Amino acid sequence: MCRGLAALPSTCIERAKEMKVQLGHFLHKSKVIGDGDAIPPSKPEKTAKITKPSSEEALRGGQLFEKLLANKRGVAAFRAFLRSEFSEENIDFWLACEDYKNTKAGSKLPLKAQKIYEEFVKVQAPKEVNLDSLTRETVIRNLADLNSSSFEVAQERTYRLMEKDSFPRFLKSNYFLELLKYI
Repeated sequence: MCRGLAALPSTCIERAKEMKVQLGHFLHKSKVIGDGDAIPPSKPEKTAKITKPSSEEALRGGQLFEKLLANKRGVAAFRAFLRSEFSEENIDFWLACEDYKNTKAGSKLPLKAQKIYEEFVKVQAPKEVNLDSLTRETVIRNLADLNSSSFEVAQERTYRLMEKDSFPRFLKSNYFLELLKYI
């Protein structure tokens, strides 16, 4: 729980510094806008051709997204960014699924499953996430026989959507720059 550098154990500070360096490196490497138009480099002598990230860089990007979601400040910054893009329901759904997966089987599981379905999966739900009909049907079938992976397919699709679509834009946003001040 990162609150202030003075109150943090050294391992948390080290992890925060490592994440800051990795996220900064990734931001520097991903200078391509979605439609392929390049952002001019900050130094004129670095006018090398910008290419598609290598598979190693793409993997590193996925690891960075995982680290972001494992950090409370990271999640808060990413949620604020998604709110500005009117897609906050994606992170809320993902977090609700994480909470659901970590719930021990018992009386709370059906209640949490119903709440997630009503709030995010059901057509016309208040925070309906963008799911294809096959995924939505899979979730509905899974609700008949609840277990910790009942929402796994839908959660994975939402995760991939955020990772591939929202996260690269987040890395170029002021929300990310603000986050870097605190990690």
